[in-house]
Amino acid sequence: MSAARGRTASPWPRVVAGASYVLTMVVLGTVATWPIYRTAWLLVVVAVAAVVGAVIAAAVTRRRLPWWVVVLALLGAVAVLGVPVTMPGRLSALDQLGGGFVELARGVALAWKDLLTVDLPVGDYRNLLVPVFVTFLVATTLALLAAWRADRRAVLAVPAAVAMPVFGLLFGRSVTSDPLVLGPVSVPAPIETFVGVATVVAALLWLAWRERDQRLRLLEAAAGASGIRARRLRTGFSGGRLALAAGMVVVAVVVTAAVVPFAALGVDREVLRSAVGPTIDLAAEPSPLSTYRSLFSDTQADQVLFQVTTTGTAPARVRLATLDVYDGEIYRAGSSGDGRFVRVPSSLDAGAGTAIDATVTIGGLSGIWLPTLGQVSSVDFQGSRAAGLSDGFYYNADAQAGVDTVPNGLGAGDVYRVTGVDPITPDLATVRAPGGAATSVTLPDNLTKWVEVHQTGTGGEALSGLVALLRARGYLSHALSVSTGETPVWMAGLADYTFQPSAAGHSLARVDQLFAKLLQREADPQAAATDNYVAAVGDDEQFAVAVALIANKLGFPARVVLGARLSSADATVPVCVDGACRADDLSAWTEVRDDQGQWIAVDATPQHAQSPSLEVTRQRDPENVTEVRPDSVDEVAPPNPVQQDSDRQASSAGDSGWDLAWLWATLKIGGLVLLVLLVLGGPFLLVAGARFFRRRSRRLQADPAQKVAGGWDEYVDAAIDAGRARPASRTRRELAALYGTPSGTVLADGADEAVFSPRPPSAEEADAFWRIVDEERRGFAGGQGFWRKLATALSLRSFVRFAAPRFTRSSTRSGARAGSTGRGTRRTRRPAR
Repeated sequence: MSAARGRTASPWPRVVAGASYVLTMVVLGTVATWPIYRTAWLLVVVAVAAVVGAVIAAAVTRRRLPWWVVVLALLGAVAVLGVPVTMPGRLSALDQLGGGFVELARGVALAWKDLLTVDLPVGDYRNLLVPVFVTFLVATTLALLAAWRADRRAVLAVPAAVAMPVFGLLFGRSVTSDPLVLGPVSVPAPIETFVGVATVVAALLWLAWRERDQRLRLLEAAAGASGIRARRLRTGFSGGRLALAAGMVVVAVVVTAAVVPFAALGVDREVLRSAVGPTIDLAAEPSPLSTYRSLFSDTQADQVLFQVTTTGTAPARVRLATLDVYDGEIYRAGSSGDGRFVRVPSSLDAGAGTAIDATVTIGGLSGIWLPTLGQVSSVDFQGSRAAGLSDGFYYNADAQAGVDTVPNGLGAGDVYRVTGVDPITPDLATVRAPGGAATSVTLPDNLTKWVEVHQTGTGGEALSGLVALLRARGYLSHALSVSTGETPVWMAGLADYTFQPSAAGHSLARVDQLFAKLLQREADPQAAATDNYVAAVGDDEQFAVAVALIANKLGFPARVVLGARLSSADATVPVCVDGACRADDLSAWTEVRDDQGQWIAVDATPQHAQSPSLEVTRQRDPENVTEVRPDSVDEVAPPNPVQQDSDRQASSAGDSGWDLAWLWATLKIGGLVLLVLLVLGGPFLLVAGARFFRRRSRRLQADPAQKVAGGWDEYVDAAIDAGRARPASRTRRELAALYGTPSGTVLADGADEAVFSPRPPSAEEADAFWRIVDEERRGFAGGQGFWRKLATALSLRSFVRFAAPRFTRSSTRSGARAGSTGRGTRRTRRPAR
């Protein structure tokens, strides 16, 4: 008996099983978190957090310490280990250690949001390793504390441990991992699928082991207290139960790993970072193109907005804003590429190109748009506002544009260093259009007509020719009027310039007006006689938008960029002198994307050497012979408006046909919803259906005796599902007394009489027996809450009671002795009546 008690008291199997489960979840959490950081230091952070959490959990469990000791231990571990583990760079100098503790405190409170606004991978950028350290430390500690418990609260280890892989999935990328190709088979989202399936399987296996271990410990405890030891009998039901459990796990894995990824193909992955970004600031900021004309006023034109100093080869352009959404009125910054401005970690992969290393000093520039050069790799802010500027800096790699949401915007004296590359782009005339460039607006009729008249060739060749022709027949003008006797600042640098008025704005109507004047001038014989086809007057605001619309018509995706040129081979465009970019040096150009995904800059600034000619060919009014006819009045019957409308509608319906584009989207969404409902509710429906058909088969037995025996089995199963004890080796009367139901003894006597009596029961008696069974079944569920009733209705305990290990009662003093082998029956001879 003492040996039995010793085996019962040993906690080591529970400790080893719980530690193995938590270690598995730590590994899965590391796999899920790796795409966020992609640095070997992440392994150090996770290892330290897991070891420290295990030490805290072991000390608390061994000494049975209260909960507040756990809280103090976790806070102390974060305070002592936070800086050296998550920010090792702060240990290089003593003066940086104090700042490290400040960053640690900010990281515990704010790094969670910062982690969502920094482009991936983040590496060991600033304090962004703090969230993963805190998550793994707390999750490991709580999971082990729960897993090592001996009571039912041990199941709380599952949600605590699952927090580690969930962290990686929620804070990860907005796109799934690349498909895994195994010969002819391609498995989508392999990392996410593996982590999800392994998490579920590990939890199921550990919970199953816990249930079995707890049952065996209770049996050992009962044997130690009573002196009667239960000896397990080998039956065929154990193998069946194991096969049933394995089959359920296999089905769940197959559905999760095979069906769900393929059904979700083409569906965007929504994670926390999908909805985080400086969208409010961009929406509130006016489009830089709509205020472009104001830069050329006398109060701003000569003002230095920013100074660029480069080491080595300087790029040709400085980008201020990338505008990629056009609503027919205004070009705005919208959804370029991923459509998100994100925080920049220590460095970005800028790709191939000429290296850029430049320092930008802000002068009169204000607002949120930050001048950048080429494809940015890193931005290092300097000066007294460096911390605030760094916190407010966001970058969109596809748009190659940056914004800074620092309070009050950029200010004079702000300095930062930009490193990156100047990508090598092909010549526009040699590229091909990718096709399918969708536009949200209808192209102006005059633009379409002008393109059809002058287009030669296809792709980049056609676009290059049209842009060159448009710039040659356009004329630069930045104002609608000028004061008499005064030369505006923007005109002072234009030699032999003749002012022509032009209206601001870049709406479709304004662009259509440009091409209407071009077509009108080209149709005038005076244009050919004087070799002067110049007619469209405007500046970069109108011409950059016109080039973008022309590119859309030819199949090129296009966007408008506002910036400045540091150098140019075209003498007709403005450039920044010695890197000092003034307001009147800013230009707008167009960028088009070829079939290889490269963005190519296309200058759109019109020429200013040849002014539009005011001479037009004077033509005589046409002479039309008029034939005078007497007035006559004819009575005309008006057509039936109802029939006319009906005919028009019928004709329209016949021309348009059936639009079934919505059908596929509806079927796909409906299929996904149905699949989710089947995965979530399928097991519950399966359990409810199995119980219904089992009860029906028992009730419909042809033999009344078997029908009564089935009714007793239904009574026992209902009790087991309600949480009552299993039959074990008790007789029916003993079991009825244990359950304590009003009619339990009546059912036990009736079942014994049906089984042992030589006189079988009648059909009426069997029906009456089942009516009592139904009342008792309802009684088991009475007085329970909703969740308890739901758990009872979905319980599987009654299905495995036959498959449970069967035991014989044997005395620990006298050895094995034959006992009960049936459920509620004794191995004895039937009594004669």
